[in-house]
Formats: sequence, structure tokens, C-alpha cells
Amino acid sequence: MGKGALNHPNLFLQEYSWEEIRRHNTKKEQWIVIDGYVYDITAWSRKHPGGGSIIRNYAGEDASEAWCAFHTNKDFASKFLRTLVIGQVKGGTSDTLPIIEDFRKLRKTVEDMGLFKPSKTFFTFIMLHIFAAEFIGWFIMWYFGTGWVPFVIGACFLTIAQNQTGWSQHDYGHLSVLPTNRLNHWMHIFLINFMKGASSDWWNYRHNNHHAKPNVIHKDPDIRLDYLLLVGKVLPVEWGKKKKGVMPYNHQHWYFYMTLPPLLLPLYFNFEIPYYLIRRKRWTEIFWTSTFFLRYQLMFNSMLGFAGVFGLFMFVRFLESHWFVWATQMSHLPCEVDHEKLDNWVSMQLRATCNIEGSLFNDWFSGHLNYQIEHHLFPTMPRNNLCKAVPLVRSLCKKHNIPYICKPLWQGFTDIIGSLKASGEMWHDAYYK
Repeated sequence: MGKGALNHPNLFLQEYSWEEIRRHNTKKEQWIVIDGYVYDITAWSRKHPGGGSIIRNYAGEDASEAWCAFHTNKDFASKFLRTLVIGQVKGGTSDTLPIIEDFRKLRKTVEDMGLFKPSKTFFTFIMLHIFAAEFIGWFIMWYFGTGWVPFVIGACFLTIAQNQTGWSQHDYGHLSVLPTNRLNHWMHIFLINFMKGASSDWWNYRHNNHHAKPNVIHKDPDIRLDYLLLVGKVLPVEWGKKKKGVMPYNHQHWYFYMTLPPLLLPLYFNFEIPYYLIRRKRWTEIFWTSTFFLRYQLMFNSMLGFAGVFGLFMFVRFLESHWFVWATQMSHLPCEVDHEKLDNWVSMQLRATCNIEGSLFNDWFSGHLNYQIEHHLFPTMPRNNLCKAVPLVRSLCKKHNIPYICKPLWQGFTDIIGSLKASGEMWHDAYYK
């Protein structure tokens, strides 16, 4: 059994075949399997703290490794599961797969090595350098005025602060820094709502679903780019054969430069976040998000005026968007994008991720998300320890003949464009065949 194994010794449990379990993956009925036990999560999914869709995406499947990977306080989470158990699996579970057995041993090894323990010094430095960058950005405009030179230089420092805050909120969103989930959650709100003007609730919805099913069509929100870009080898052919799409996708590797990098944060996210919060009536989240805009007005209004502060905000978002898109897409966009394969946790994560070579600059530039493989296998591992898990994960991949892809930074960037070009040509060939 895995780390998250549960025992129900006092229950006489009915046995279910995998054929029957897989049939319960509809909107009306959702069953999942964790370490050989079957749970009916149909009603519970609406109450799930990580969002209902993340758990529903595993309906009819074995969710053992995902459950173990996402929950830091497994004893607490187990209390809820015990009320949902309805039976056990007939004929074995995924832990009979050699790769899962070896992965569970690997997880135990990295736990014994202390790789799930954060470095206080590291995360203190991260916070201090964020505050320093924002202060320098404000000070330059306060001291030197708001002419275009100090304005641009100040905005660059503010962009550093915003982007590094983005990497930092990611740490707390994954519950990987502070000792309790509650403390991580409140720090997450402070960073992403108050410091960035986004939303903790919105981020959890998007990012948890991405981690649960990376690059899986209809399940990973990060690849829902269909009406602008087609990615992978499957969607372009499907859309081409159906004569779908309004964009000239065979040219998407060119118009990518003018769309996703400059517009994702200042345009799309600034629309999606308030839409998400208002639709779900997340009024508390809206309040905390609004404190960012109040903070920026207090910091810069006397220098720039109300409209000028808004212009500064949009310019910083424009700069940040380029950084964010290139740093995040290089580890996913060129990888396999496909429909649900019902594959095991390790194989699924490795197909959808690749690494960028580690260095002081690369680690800082990407917030250590250049170790995307290790991060996806161990999402609650503090980022300063991801590099220490690399040799162990490489050995696991080598043993099971699974490619472990690690690229230079420049190749990560060029592969984004190369993959978009290849996908666009597939669409064009299927459309005009």
C-alpha cells in the first residue's frame, strides 16, 4: 500500500470490478479508488477544498498517487474519506505495477532525506528580495521623478517583484513552506491577492486541475487555447478534419509573439479572474484582491495620478506577461498533449513535462520550475529541494525506459515555437486534405 493507504478493518466491504468502477465517471455518479478502496465522491466533490473538478477528473480511476501527492496532512484528509467508502477493488490495484512500486519507494526515500522540509533561510531570502525589488521600483520614481527613463527602470524593478511574487505564491499554494495548511493558505492570499491583485481561489482551481491531469485535453485548463492556438499532435488533426477554427493556425508560430506573451496577463487574466470570482460569488476573495489596487494607488497616486497608476499597472503586467509565458510554457507546451489515457501517475506526469537545465540564473528566472518533472511528481516538495531529487528520478526513468528530458534554456524557448509550427502544419494538412 502507498503512503496514503487507508484501513477499514471493521467494515464488510463489497467488491467491485474495474469495469464497474470505470462506469461511474459521469456527472451523476463519481467513484474513485485509493489504495484498493472504492469511494463514492459524488456529493463530496462539491465540498472538496481543492475544488470539485480536480477530484471529479479522477472519477472511475485509481487516484492513489494523486491523493498522496496533493495532501500534506493525510490523517486529516482520511477522516473525510472514511465516510465515503463503499467497497474495495476486485483483482488488485495500480500498486501491482512495477513503476508504481518503485515510485512509492522513491517517495519514501526523498521523505527520509528530508526533501519535504523547507529551508527557512531560502524562503526568507525570497521574500526579502521581493520586497527589495518593489521598494527600489517605487523609490526610483519617487526620487528621480516619473520621466520615461525612471518610469521604465522603476517599472522593470516592479516587474521583477511581481514575477518573483508569482513564483513565491506558487510555493504557498502548494502548501510547501509553512507547517500548517492554514498558514500556507493565508500566506498565499497575502502574496497572490494583496501583493499581485489576483486570486487564491482562482489560482487553486486552475493550478490544481493542471497538476492532476497535465496536458490532458478537456481536463487541464492551461491548454485550453483552442480558439487562438492549437497544441500537440491530436487537437490540430481533429480540428482540421472537422474544419474547425477561425485562426490561421499554420501561422500560429508567428502570431504567438503578438498574442500570448504580451496579452495573457494584462488582458486575458484581468478578464478571467473577476469573471471567475463574480460567477462563483467569492466576495471575500474580491475584497482581498481589491486591496492590491488600493495599495498601488497609495504608493504611486501622488506621483502619477489615478489614471497614471492604472497605466503603470498595465505596463508592469505587459512586461511580466512575457516573462511568465516563456518561463512556464517551455516545460509543457512542447510535450505530449492528448486525451485521457487512464495511465498511471508517473507515466502521465513524465509525458507532460520536461526540465530545463539548472543554474543560478535559470532557477531564479523560472522560480525553480525548470525542475518541472520533479515538481509534478512531488507537488508539495519545497522548490529549493527539487534539484536534489533529480538523480533519483533520473534513475527511476532509466530503469523503466521512460525518457527524462532536460534541455538548455535556449532550447526550451525555441521548442515552444517549433512545437507550435508543427501543430499548425498538422492542422493545415488535415483541413485541406
